[in-house]
Amino acid sequence: MFDLRRLRLLLELKHRGTISAVAAALNYSPSTISQQLSLLETEVGVELLEPIGRRVRLTPQAEILAAHTETVLRQLEAAEAEIARSLAELTGTVRIAAFQSVLLTLLPPALADLNADHPGLRVELFQAEPEVALPKMLVHDFDLVVAEEYPGHPLPRPAEVEYRELRLEHMRFALPPTDHEVDPGQVWELVAQRPWIAEPPGSASHQWIQELCRGAGFEPDIRYTTDDLLVHRRFVEHGHAVAVLPDLILSDDPSDAVLLDIPGGPHARRIVAAYRKDNAEHPAIMACQAALAVRRDNAEDPHQPR
Repeated sequence: MFDLRRLRLLLELKHRGTISAVAAALNYSPSTISQQLSLLETEVGVELLEPIGRRVRLTPQAEILAAHTETVLRQLEAAEAEIARSLAELTGTVRIAAFQSVLLTLLPPALADLNADHPGLRVELFQAEPEVALPKMLVHDFDLVVAEEYPGHPLPRPAEVEYRELRLEHMRFALPPTDHEVDPGQVWELVAQRPWIAEPPGSASHQWIQELCRGAGFEPDIRYTTDDLLVHRRFVEHGHAVAVLPDLILSDDPSDAVLLDIPGGPHARRIVAAYRKDNAEHPAIMACQAALAVRRDNAEDPHQPR
């Protein structure tokens, strides 16, 4: 019988790519990971790793073993879910990753509901963008990921993952307060002449904004980039830039920014909950989704754009 802990390390190596990455993720030294994988080779009786320059890759036999390990882990996860369903109270730990505006708005009240309804459940929250969080969910770093999906930029759809839509969130032009008399019909001409603040290049948001502007006949002058949407809001409110902002980042308190609907809309991003299919019926995952759904149903648009 093979050691399950060592099989997990082999699977981690398959997904993370390097022994150093596995070691960093699991808080071990690279030498410890290498030693455990060598012991697994001895147990199996075949070579599992082959050197490629200064790195290693899985042999065909290791790929076979990794595939069976994934099957075993799915069965164990199903057993864990069945045991949890047999209990009167929810216990254990669920790890949720989400991006900034969800952590600021939807998750705090959802966490309060979970604490009240399931005091034995430990919820751990992590800030992570979808492109980082979703691959980590596949290697069991996270149990649930709250992600965003922009028009024309669908999230990856691996076979192991299910998505549930939590809400559609309108995206609007945010202009400095001095633009309060702007004619909404002239908004494209206005934003074409202004500096922009946006998320960093390569992000789905950045690409979507560029596509919107190019469709309107100009290249946006993106002078400021940060993935912190509160910074976007402050730059707009202080007159340094224009932006496209989601409703969530404007929901906590009134903004001095001028909010305008984007012509040709409505334009919205999807907020979704992602989880491993084999974990879909785990009571903790279902409870977290229910709490987020309540927050969705209770959310109100505090602004009336022109």
